[in-house]
Amino acid sequence: MDHASPVAVVTGADSGIGRATAVRLAREGMDVGITWHTDEEGARHTAEEVRSHGRRAAVARMDLTDLPGAAHAVDDLARELGRIDVLVNNAGTGTATPFLDIPYETVRDVLDVDLAGPFLCSQHAARRMIDQGGGGRIVNVTSVHEHQPRVGAAPYCAAKGGLGLLTQVLALELAEHGITVNAVAPGEIATPMTGQEDRDVREERRPGIPLGRPGDAAGGRGRHRLPGRRGRLVRDRRVLERRRRDAPHGPAGRLAPGEGRLAPPLTRHRHRHRHGSRRQRRRPAAGPARRTGPAAGRARVTARRRTARSARSASSSARPRPSAGSRPGWPAACGPRR
Repeated sequence: MDHASPVAVVTGADSGIGRATAVRLAREGMDVGITWHTDEEGARHTAEEVRSHGRRAAVARMDLTDLPGAAHAVDDLARELGRIDVLVNNAGTGTATPFLDIPYETVRDVLDVDLAGPFLCSQHAARRMIDQGGGGRIVNVTSVHEHQPRVGAAPYCAAKGGLGLLTQVLALELAEHGITVNAVAPGEIATPMTGQEDRDVREERRPGIPLGRPGDAAGGRGRHRLPGRRGRLVRDRRVLERRRRDAPHGPAGRLAPGEGRLAPPLTRHRHRHRHGSRRQRRRPAAGPARRTGPAAGRARVTARRRTARSARSASSSARPRPSAGSRPGWPAACGPRR
């Protein structure tokens, strides 16, 4: 077996998104380091799946509420597997407690697991990547609730929002070392964390989600009826591949919420491409022809600005002028304002 193959470390890979990520990386030819917190049996099962693809697997326990020592698990796995090329900060936790009732201890635990933990793990991984040479990859798993608030999840939303901005900072600072840093912001996924690991997501209805149902970390291939498609049956994988192909790709440090990345601002070129330029639009049948083009547009803007300035100057000339040395709204004890 080739032990010089690239190595990835996936935190929280004992179930859900972490397990699916670890198995996919093994299928792509990477050896995988797996961390777990409470489900050691699940981590062993993930390791077996990784080995079934002919790759090496290493397992280590990581409790991110016990910082900073917990982050040394990244170093332990890197030493066992020989190196580290990819880090996926997937481990996370959340709450379902109203803001007024949540205790400080819970807030501290969520912030440690979802924000401080990825910070320290990324530090350990990045230092090793720099020493190795050749760059590396860091991927932070945030959430749609990095942008969308959720009742009862105040510390979770705060931590994920912080992790999203941390991703962008790391992308800027580590770029010179050939290390890219990105974030993936999943929506609702059927995992143990959401309490849906034993449910068939095809039977769940979510009208606000494009697929009409939660995501499936296990990669189900069942047929599903998409809303707004006239009842046409399609395969989930084909739909996801098409949407992934059509989604614009953002630079390092940007986020990929849901099924696609954040779209860049619409430029003038794209505006004309999608809606047609002014020159292509039909003029009214009656009335004088209106000048078109960039020069005409600038002339109209200039004329409107001149009209607004004239109106303001006329209004100010009609106001009574204050006496010398006085300043309306300025304390008299302070004297004239200079």
